[in-house]
Amino acid sequence: MVEKRESMLSELDYTKAQLVFFYIIVLLSLDVLNPVKIFLHVFPAIAPWHIASLAIGCMAYTFIMNLRPLIYFSTKVFFHSILSIFFNDVQVVGRENIPKYGPVIFTANHANQFMDGLMIMCTCQRTISYLVAEKSWYRPVIGHLAWAMGGVPVKRAQDSAMKGAGSITVATESADDDVIHVVGKGTKFSTELKVGDKIRFPKSALGIKVASIENDEAMCLKVEDGVLDAIATQPFPDDYVTFDVLPRIDQKDVFKNVLEKLASGGTIGIFPEGGSHDRTDLLPLKVGVALIAYSELEKDGINVPIVPVGLNYFRAHRFRGKATVEFGSPTYIEPGTLKDYQKGGADKRRVCNSLLTRIENSMRSVIVSVPDYDTMQVIHAARRLYREDGITQTAEERQDMGRRFAEGYKRMLLSVNGEPPKEWLDLQSRLLSYQKELTALGIRDYQVVGLDYEEAELGDGQSKGETVLHRMNIVGHITHLLFIGMLAALPAMLLNLPVGLASRIYSNRKRKAALAASKVKVKGYDVMLSERVLCSIVLVPTLWVTYAALLFFFTNLDGPALAVCVTSFPLFSYWSIMAAESGMVDVKDLRPYVMKLIPSARRRLTALPATRKALRKDLRKMIRLIGPTLGELYYGKQLDWQKITLETRKMTSSTELENKKDE
Repeated sequence: MVEKRESMLSELDYTKAQLVFFYIIVLLSLDVLNPVKIFLHVFPAIAPWHIASLAIGCMAYTFIMNLRPLIYFSTKVFFHSILSIFFNDVQVVGRENIPKYGPVIFTANHANQFMDGLMIMCTCQRTISYLVAEKSWYRPVIGHLAWAMGGVPVKRAQDSAMKGAGSITVATESADDDVIHVVGKGTKFSTELKVGDKIRFPKSALGIKVASIENDEAMCLKVEDGVLDAIATQPFPDDYVTFDVLPRIDQKDVFKNVLEKLASGGTIGIFPEGGSHDRTDLLPLKVGVALIAYSELEKDGINVPIVPVGLNYFRAHRFRGKATVEFGSPTYIEPGTLKDYQKGGADKRRVCNSLLTRIENSMRSVIVSVPDYDTMQVIHAARRLYREDGITQTAEERQDMGRRFAEGYKRMLLSVNGEPPKEWLDLQSRLLSYQKELTALGIRDYQVVGLDYEEAELGDGQSKGETVLHRMNIVGHITHLLFIGMLAALPAMLLNLPVGLASRIYSNRKRKAALAASKVKVKGYDVMLSERVLCSIVLVPTLWVTYAALLFFFTNLDGPALAVCVTSFPLFSYWSIMAAESGMVDVKDLRPYVMKLIPSARRRLTALPATRKALRKDLRKMIRLIGPTLGELYYGKQLDWQKITLETRKMTSSTELENKKDE
């Protein structure tokens, strides 16, 4: 089930609002039907200001009593306008999976910093309160918006991280698998650390808990679930290295606020990865979401549904990108495990980690997760080539096919123990080369199909009339581009260009700073759009006020004319954005023809249709060969993606275990 971005009112509510609005217009237009006028005529002793004062008092009382919902609604309206400006298209899949009543915990991947919360808020009919990093809570603009959304500030250990004195190394592999012995040089473990704190090695996002401290230069770390897996992929350094200290954070007040909200039927939004990133797969989840769910079941007897939210962005860091928001089937605690949770200790950790694994599987079921960026490019290219030309897929179909390719790729890689045959590697290399060639030429895959058709036009079978129509289409694109350019040039240069340039420079600086401070970001693209939005929220009204002041002091415009000009700024600004986007479509459509004027590019463009045909043929041949071995991934119509992702993870764990035994 696919829906466009949710409107603020349901269709029925919108119809009611229209009827009420027009009814009020009729009453205000005809005194004989105006109930206030009739009342004043019957009781002449009552003055109009008496009724007006009473109405104003009632309005003030209603506003104050419903202040929080009204602020949330106003914030949501504002964010809807932000989405309509910064995104070309936002589609929603699976909204029927959201419970209409009662408490809900939403868990989402964190791929686009502050935009993620905004995206879920505007596509979900429920009122959501987010857990917000305390570091963001005290930021200007962000903190105010988080308060308006009913956010709950959370102090994170990584935000309080500090450099430890001296350097450390891992002493030896202990016979006891429960601890890791650490030796320091010039360290001050006794004064800088306490049991329960965590330390973090360089170039690692993993914090390992301190189990015991022997002296200033010797301590033991606790081996918890996930630590050994992280060590397997990123072993400890052999030499002495610096380290970070992550202090233990007491979240009792946070838990209390969250549980009160859930107990009252509210909803909570959590990003269990702990921070935003631009990786192509999930980071290890924090256990907090499992603790919240179990605490609510223990305290109030409510088994809260945990709904996964997949935020899938296309060109996430760019202006006018696209997004698909997918809500998956809820995950529930198995009631029989509550007794183990209440026992504490190892039993509590086991059931919490089990629930966390199920939550992670549910989150993977609503995103397309792959090992790295190159693999993501291969899968996107394969999906485009595999589908039929000229058929527009819905968001749900795109998500489904993307996940089939992603999960199929992982399973095929496991089946060959990570060593794919030469034919597979060659095809993958050709897909990447094809994608890089498209990027270098600045065209899209669908335009290659157009180039193929154009070559056919030059053949003997093409009528002269059809060729003339094609040429006229090119002229139409050019004419439309020039017309749009002339109309949008002035408002775009005056209202949008200054803000666009300033926000781009600002967001790029923020990206570099975030990348330098992060242990998990690849290029820092996840912060760019959020910072551009924040910058624009400040700069746009500032620019309008500046122009209003210039018009007031340096023109002879009277009050009404000045008001019309100022109130027209938002309209002209938005219109120029839409016009510029329409013009960019023409630019993209014309680019292949412009590139053909360059001899070297013309030869490369001419070769592309044949390259695409060969790639498509070989890709489909390989899928027909390998597909049947993938079972329901290949044959199934409606797939249970939580089950599929869980099976893939089990296959991965089994293969890794066998490889360790062989070693």
